[in-house]
Amino acid sequence: MTEISHPSRRAKYPILMRILHWLRAMMILGLIACGWYMTGRAEHDPVAGILYPNHKQFGVLVWLLALVHLMLRWRYRSVLPQAPAALKAWEKSLSHAIHRLIIALTLLTPLLGYAMSSSIPDGDGIPFFFITHVPELLPKSDALFTLFQTLHRYCAYLLLVCVLLHVAGAVKHRLQDRGGETDVLPRMI
Repeated sequence: MTEISHPSRRAKYPILMRILHWLRAMMILGLIACGWYMTGRAEHDPVAGILYPNHKQFGVLVWLLALVHLMLRWRYRSVLPQAPAALKAWEKSLSHAIHRLIIALTLLTPLLGYAMSSSIPDGDGIPFFFITHVPELLPKSDALFTLFQTLHRYCAYLLLVCVLLHVAGAVKHRLQDRGGETDVLPRMI
C-alpha cells in the first residue's frame, strides 16, 4: 500500500492520495481562474453561460473529493510521511496550519458556492454531470445570495493564498535543499 522508506529513498504518500492531491490542485486552480473570468464578463456573455454550470458541477466534485481526501487521511493516518525532522518548528507549524486551512477551505468554499446558487432567486439550479440538478435546500433570497456570494469569493481568495503558500514552501525547500532532508516534494510525486 505504501512505499517503505529506506536510506536512499524516503517514504511517499500512498499513490491514491498523490493522484487525488494533483487532481484537486488542478481543479481548484481551474475553478478559481474560471470564477475570475466569469465574474468579469457581461451577464449574458455566451462563454460565461457555458462556464457557470461547469464551475458549479466541478465545485461539487471538488467538495466530494475533499471528503474522500479526509477519509483517506483517516484510513492511512498511521503510514503517512511525517514532516522532516530537519524542518524548524515554525515551518512545521505553518505547514500544518496551511494544510488544515486548505482542507477546510476545499470543503467550505464549494458549500458556500452551493448556498449562493441555491439561494439565488430565479436561479438555474446546480447541475452535477449526469444528475440533472442537485437539490436546492435554501430559501430563495437576494440578501442570502449576496451574503453567500461574498463569503464564497473571500474563501476562494483565501484558498488561493493558502495554495500559493503551500507551493512556495515546497519550492523553497526544493531549491534550498536540492534533494536534502527538508525537500518534501518527492513525497507527493
